[in-house]
Amino acid sequence: MSPHHGYDDAPRPRAWVRYGAAGAAVAVAAGLGATAVDADSAWYRALRKPDWQPPPWAFGAVWTPLYATIAYAAGRALGRAEDASRRRGIGGSLAVNLALNAGWNWLFFARRSPAAGLAGTLLLDLSNADLLRRTARADRAAARVLLPYAAWCCFATALNASIVRRNR
Repeated sequence: MSPHHGYDDAPRPRAWVRYGAAGAAVAVAAGLGATAVDADSAWYRALRKPDWQPPPWAFGAVWTPLYATIAYAAGRALGRAEDASRRRGIGGSLAVNLALNAGWNWLFFARRSPAAGLAGTLLLDLSNADLLRRTARADRAAARVLLPYAAWCCFATALNASIVRRNR
């Protein structure tokens, strides 16, 4: 009988491998996304933004711990997933989520298109819902850790929508 009574026999990666892989994936996504950001460009400064937009320094202050929570939650959920199929589902959902996360910067800043950014952030919100659902099936505590990330992304969607509306 399997040591994980009722689970498949696929071995779970060691904790340092899970957390390391999740952290590396998050770091790569954050780095790739950051290369597209130019908040000092004349184009971005000329955009009309709502009064409730946080100051520029706040984005780094918020995203740094959010990225850490994504890596932690992914590593924990991958370790708690009952079988290889669920681990693949979480991993795939995380990969899509991180691609959409990094992609938003390219849509908004590199393409200089708030409308494309809005489409990207709406897709990211849907991806967050999927990642939360899959993570919660493996470990509810890990899913709770992702809630501030999902909430911040919803805030970013509202901010992006406001920028689109103000700059038609």
